[in-house]
Amino acid sequence: MPLDRRQMMAASAAAVAAGLIPHAVRAEVQAGNGTLITLSDGHLELPKSFALGDLPEDLANPVLARHGFTGDMLRSPCNVTLYRDDTRVVLFDVGSGTDFVSTAGLLFDGLDVAGVSPEDITDVVFTHGHPDHLWGLLDDFDDLAFPDARFHIGRAEWDYWQDPETVDTIDPGRQSFAVGAKRRLDAIEDRIAFFDDGDEVLPGIAALATFGHTPGHMAFEVGASDPVFVVGDAIVNSHLSLANLAWELGSDQNPERAAATRTSLVNRLSQGQHRLVGFHFPGSGIGRIEPADTGFRFQEDAT
Repeated sequence: MPLDRRQMMAASAAAVAAGLIPHAVRAEVQAGNGTLITLSDGHLELPKSFALGDLPEDLANPVLARHGFTGDMLRSPCNVTLYRDDTRVVLFDVGSGTDFVSTAGLLFDGLDVAGVSPEDITDVVFTHGHPDHLWGLLDDFDDLAFPDARFHIGRAEWDYWQDPETVDTIDPGRQSFAVGAKRRLDAIEDRIAFFDDGDEVLPGIAALATFGHTPGHMAFEVGASDPVFVVGDAIVNSHLSLANLAWELGSDQNPERAAATRTSLVNRLSQGQHRLVGFHFPGSGIGRIEPADTGFRFQEDAT
């Protein structure tokens, strides 16, 4: 007899409790008037060639080796951010869901551990429309995974994925990204709110244009005093992205613009000693960026 959705969620929660799905909840910090938590959605296994793009291997390999990467595949953790205050429960991105890769799509496990049900989510705020950030919008039955939420996305990002020409103009290796994004965004067309650079998306959450990884990628400043920056993939990892800010990387759709955006953002975060959440950063994903002997480095917050 097949399990229904709630039975599957209960079985997943039991697996977490039994320790079969480790590290579902990464870390918790104060941000503004609320609490920010990182939840694991699993990880990606990416070909090194995808991450490098045109960057020569003789430049990249020593950096990757220092971070423990020696093969042809790079393991990339996925950290989804949950923000709670007295009135709202906000998700920044929704992870991969079950249609992208088998090693990701574990967000519901983390929510269970955090004591949050899908119906508790009041708002979902998207950094961008790539599969590991958007495809968890629909569940295994093609229903909205967060049925009571209001959804928020940058206007330029929405326009890009909704443009019927995108599927023909995007890199051929990403055409499935375009098809999948449009199908999911169509499902929330009647409950979407748009924002632009500098807008207050929700109380205490300000939008910051970080174009380049995708044409309309957005980061967010959470809290006016001692803010935490949710950067999505504006800084796509803690190794190659920080080793040399000028490097143009294959994981970005517009590598040149992404490098300029990353340079500006890293300098701002480093000079202000601001905390950030990196979606594909190791551990909790929460920490600070510091100058290093060459380039910069990520220092994770003590937990």
